Amino acid sequence: MKILLICTEKLPVPPIRGGAIQTYISGVINLIKQGNDLTVLGTTDPSLAEDEIVDSVRYVRKQGGLLETYMKGVTDFLINHSNEFDIIHIFNRPRLVLPVREVCPNAKLVLSMHNDMFLPEKINPDEAKKAIQELSQIITISNYVGDTIAASFPEVESKRTTIYSGVDLDRFVPPESPLAKQMRREIREQYDLQGKKVILFAGRLSANKGADILVRAMPELAKKHSDIALVIVGSKWFSQNDISDYIAYVRALAARLPIPVINTGFISHSEIHRWFAAADVFVCPSQWQEPLARVHYEAMASGLPIVTTARGGNPEVIILMKMGS
Repeated sequence: MKILLICTEKLPVPPIRGGAIQTYISGVINLIKQGNDLTVLGTTDPSLAEDEIVDSVRYVRKQGGLLETYMKGVTDFLINHSNEFDIIHIFNRPRLVLPVREVCPNAKLVLSMHNDMFLPEKINPDEAKKAIQELSQIITISNYVGDTIAASFPEVESKRTTIYSGVDLDRFVPPESPLAKQMRREIREQYDLQGKKVILFAGRLSANKGADILVRAMPELAKKHSDIALVIVGSKWFSQNDISDYIAYVRALAARLPIPVINTGFISHSEIHRWFAAADVFVCPSQWQEPLARVHYEAMASGLPIVTTARGGNPEVIILMKMGS
């Protein structure tokens, strides 16, 4: 079977610049390619070829940034391959459905939704309805995402399925494993965290992710636990370490804490698992309606207890007081 995955216009695959969707796609490629002819269509990056074959998977890359620019690149590619693919799987961009259908009238179209791209400010409701008609299936990463779409477009009910994300269990390993012990020792020695109870935040540093709330909770926690340390992993935007006003604010708050605080900045997908291995508890203080943050799965696979907010899809994967709170 010939399958095309159409990624988003924001970040490249493989996830050399980070990104939850890009990490997800990279994780499933090795499974999908088994017995199939797989092509991945994504956005360009200076360090990646525009057309290459890696481990039997073809990667085609078009200029991204703006969806309209990327859309033209996608359709230009498909005009020359209009009858080539049996299944075309579009990631998180319902606005690509109709242009893709126009040039590929016979392919089975699948759309996976990772957040709220069906909101009226993201897509015209009439266009959304037409797009839903063209889809064979809509996959959502949480019931919350599916329920939100169905509230506006009941016609998705017969087509939607929730499939929760996963992680690479060869990298995110439980604390008793030799690899986890080695990574934990290395990180803790490098950052002088021996003997500390390490609280980990990992995510984009923006107000809706709530890092400042976690920092402001630390003085009260330090009164009861003088041996804690806080690690903040993340940056303003994927692969960038610019200091925004919000990051400056969080770091100013952290500088006043009576405990050690490590601000790592951006950590690549290939290294992030080492910080989970070094931690003792993971906190997701998100303040917005999270579709379902993949960091929860990474924390689970690393054997960490989780403290998270009951926002969006996050509670769907938490068993209260057994695996998190």
